[in-house]
Amino acid sequence: MAVPIPHIRQQGRRQRLIRENLMAYAFLAPALILLFVFGLFPVGFAFFVSLYRWRRFPGDYLGLSNYVQALDNLAYVIFFWVALAVLGYGFFLLWKLWHQKDERLSALAAMIPGIANGSAVVLLINWIAVLLPIILNIPQRIRGQERVPGLFTGQLAASFQFPEAVAAGNPFLLAAIIAIILSLIWWQRVRSENRFAYLIQASGAALAAAISTLIMQLTINEIQAAVSTAQANGESLPIWSQIIFISAGIGLIIAAYMIWQRALKQHNDRRFGIGVLAVVLLVVGGYALAVQLPQALTNADPEVLKGFGITVLFAAGTVPFQLAIGLGLAYLLFQNINGKAFFRIVYFMPYIMPFVATSIVFELIFSYRPASLVNQVLGAFGIPAQKWLLEPTGIFNLLFGPQFPTILGGPSLALIVIMLYTTWTYIGYDAVVFLAGLGNVPPELYEVARIDGANSWTLFRHITLPLLSPTTFFLSLIAVIGTFQAFTQIWIMRTPAAQSSVDTMGVYIFRIVQNTDPNLGYGSAMAFVLFAVILLLTIFQNRIMGSRVFYG
Repeated sequence: MAVPIPHIRQQGRRQRLIRENLMAYAFLAPALILLFVFGLFPVGFAFFVSLYRWRRFPGDYLGLSNYVQALDNLAYVIFFWVALAVLGYGFFLLWKLWHQKDERLSALAAMIPGIANGSAVVLLINWIAVLLPIILNIPQRIRGQERVPGLFTGQLAASFQFPEAVAAGNPFLLAAIIAIILSLIWWQRVRSENRFAYLIQASGAALAAAISTLIMQLTINEIQAAVSTAQANGESLPIWSQIIFISAGIGLIIAAYMIWQRALKQHNDRRFGIGVLAVVLLVVGGYALAVQLPQALTNADPEVLKGFGITVLFAAGTVPFQLAIGLGLAYLLFQNINGKAFFRIVYFMPYIMPFVATSIVFELIFSYRPASLVNQVLGAFGIPAQKWLLEPTGIFNLLFGPQFPTILGGPSLALIVIMLYTTWTYIGYDAVVFLAGLGNVPPELYEVARIDGANSWTLFRHITLPLLSPTTFFLSLIAVIGTFQAFTQIWIMRTPAAQSSVDTMGVYIFRIVQNTDPNLGYGSAMAFVLFAVILLLTIFQNRIMGSRVFYG
């Protein structure tokens, strides 16, 4: 019996699409492997290490003890809301599947292989978590044995045969096989063009629900253990009340912000006044509830709190200035002036120069000796010589006396020197990027505005700045992330006399993991907290500043 020609054509088209998809995934595979190895895995491994007593080798399981040591009861609040946030993301993916109007049944049917895929991923994570300590303990197991070829590879292969590794690996293999079979069956049954997106969303929703359950179970178990220990010692530990009050306070403040955004769009004075009154009441109520936050940090590591405070001061003292100066230089260099190519190179050179060389120059300029350049300039105005990089006292305490505690005393002179160095280093980079943004502004807009009588400031305020908002948004995002990750220039210019007045969180984490008795578990916990803070700041900037970006 002859096969119809349309059926042959359809089968050939399907095979061609399969080959094209396989080729595309083959090209993407190296990038995905690199993303996992150098992106996702380090984050997951840092969290894994943070749950253990980890010196040079894996030790006892500690749960959230490292986080509690650093952040006190606030750690429980954070993990509680992390679990809820992950669960909320899972519901968001389900909501997207539900709102597929024409293909709702096919999208929801993806939950069957999605649950299987999510379960397989969770079991894979569990297997890796069991296997890693066994592999990392190989140096301990071969200690004292004769070094022969194949000793390590033999121990590595034997690690997979440990009873606990086998007990965790077999369920994963079974779940992986079931997930692959169900996914292939669903893939053959569903003919939608969006089936890959549906499968990813369904798998993500199931995985988010599973991870949320695990984090919430871990958090609740840790809270119950801490409360039981406190009760056995005759003390009270109001963790749950702090979680409720702090969460409610933050929720009221977020609601106040949302109402304020709506009030700004109101053209009716009465509605605007009601909105402002509601905002005031919600902010007062939120502050009254969130006042539990300092109590939740009573026994937190003071070095951690100080490190975050110094990091915030460092970011606030560098990002606005480097963006403003970079924009000013770019605007000047964009004009028709002689030698602007030379000036562009000069201003960009600090960014490409090695940190070691330029930081040494700054150390000489800001030396504590009276003969240093800066001290000589100050001496011309009758100001005594300063110790600069050797001065740990806050600037406000130097000016007005020792009346401001800790961070409220402002950045130390040592930190101010590092801020100046960082600003000087990055203004050239910002200027070059701003120049690229200025080159994309249509000159016709300036000509029309000049015809209408606009002056230079009006042109800059109403044309240049709005059209540079994408560039400003990008640079501010990169600058904030960079300052919270800053380490090299701070470590090079850091002096023992400045004590810990310049130690940002990055420097503090490095000190923890590089001292004579390294606490890798505690350092990993702090690294994970810093990563979470940077992630939240990035999301916040995208939500707040991203909505104000004008893309023309």
